[in-house]
Amino acid sequence: MQQKTRFIVITGSIMSGLGKGIVSSAISKLLQVRNFKVVPIKFDGYLNVDCGTMNPFRHGEVFVLEDGTEVDMDFGTYERFLNQSLSGRSSITGGKLFQRIIERERKGEYLGRDVQFVPHLTDEIKDWVRNVAKESKAEIVIIEVGGTVGDLENGYFLEAMRQLKFEEEHVSFIQLTYIPAVNPGEQKTKPTQHATRLLQSIGIQPDIILCRESEPLNEESKKKLAIYCNVAEECVFDDPNLHTVYELPLVLEKQNFYEQIARKLKMPEDRKPELKGWEKLVHNIAHPKEKPLKIAIVGKYTAVKDAYVSVKEALVHAAAAQNVGLEIGWVEASDLEKLYDVAEALSHYDGILVPGGFGERGIEGKIRAIKFARENKIPFIGLCLGLQLMVVEYARHVCGLKDANSTEFNKTTTNPVVDFLPEQKRISRLGGTMRLGAYECSLKKGTVAHKAYGKDMVLERHRHRYEINPSYVSLLSEKGLVISGIHPKNEIVEIAEWKESFGVATQPHIELTSRLENPSPLFVEFIKAARKK
Repeated sequence: MQQKTRFIVITGSIMSGLGKGIVSSAISKLLQVRNFKVVPIKFDGYLNVDCGTMNPFRHGEVFVLEDGTEVDMDFGTYERFLNQSLSGRSSITGGKLFQRIIERERKGEYLGRDVQFVPHLTDEIKDWVRNVAKESKAEIVIIEVGGTVGDLENGYFLEAMRQLKFEEEHVSFIQLTYIPAVNPGEQKTKPTQHATRLLQSIGIQPDIILCRESEPLNEESKKKLAIYCNVAEECVFDDPNLHTVYELPLVLEKQNFYEQIARKLKMPEDRKPELKGWEKLVHNIAHPKEKPLKIAIVGKYTAVKDAYVSVKEALVHAAAAQNVGLEIGWVEASDLEKLYDVAEALSHYDGILVPGGFGERGIEGKIRAIKFARENKIPFIGLCLGLQLMVVEYARHVCGLKDANSTEFNKTTTNPVVDFLPEQKRISRLGGTMRLGAYECSLKKGTVAHKAYGKDMVLERHRHRYEINPSYVSLLSEKGLVISGIHPKNEIVEIAEWKESFGVATQPHIELTSRLENPSPLFVEFIKAARKK
């Protein structure tokens, strides 16, 4: 008989931005390295069906799963820690839940009853969580509840989790909270006490309290939290500021975090973790053997670093694999158009990266950065829009097509080297024109891409509307641009390279599949090229 699934519910307190996604990932890792099958679930209270239409300035990065689901950036953290791909079923939003409830009501599935939050919506949530566990054959499901305690947006979800506690044999609650210090050594526990009482007022008692703080939790604070929050002292843990987020599993392991989880969920306490490989990579990040490489990210959302979190982490993974330090410089693309001489802004970098994005702002600045990298043989990597602008730059300055552009930015250009494909133009719904999820890419032998991956066919994830115009591929190739990767069915350009120096750009977002234990091959080659420079 299959063993019953165990559930761990992770809630916030009265302050957002504490890193529930990182905590959920770290706890998942501690269980995974003990050979448990772990699957994370994330609930977001917004009424969007997904976050695909949200502005990066408000929401940060939109992460795309292999099946094409657009999800919250925390899913990138889950995958990077667990080194595994997740399903869109793990993403629950308020929009998805209400859409499903209304569709079922319209079909008459509620037998004439008045449809209510309890039991209909809460039952829908519990069924969803249980089905994910069943479909994935998970031994442990980690459920991250977005938002803070007391939010209207997550109140009904917390009620569903309260019910789950009394319907399932093994459910444990972990509360992530913040302990401010007015002066050094003077920690304040009152905010956490009030947040815990708010949870208790809706019928939820945390089993473990995890404390974010700027200095280690002192004994007095730990005793106060234990007394006033109804938890044992050994169930109050530190979540300190760290050099790298990947260090958190090691920090929790040193505090015997797993033993408390095991006791709460009646799991074997003596399972030993296999963390040696993880420890080595974390050591490489914190104490690299070689001095830092300086890498410029030339973007248009640089004021909000979360917009490029997967790009940043892919660089971290590749640098750790090479045991070299990393120093990222954030360069606003629009500034390259107006404020700075490009050479003055970029010449001191060992590599230049141009990430994806939507809209016209900063485009010419990105093109100037790509031209500077090509002409000065600075290692370059482009992602999605980075490939499209690499082609625009090459068409303008090597092929002689002075007005070459993307129809996203100039609909009347006489040389639309980047355009919608014909089949995309027939689609009218926003989002329907996007290529989303994993697509195959056939690699040309003898190229940088083929050498990096070491195989003829790869699978990478996409999120874009525009493609390289097939009508210009022949001219671009004649003038020296190497088309090193194409989609095997319709020969859409997926990867392009320069011949004279290291310059690779990809239509897929290769950063989305990079993990600490399995870095993106092209990012590794980029770091190698930067080291040689």
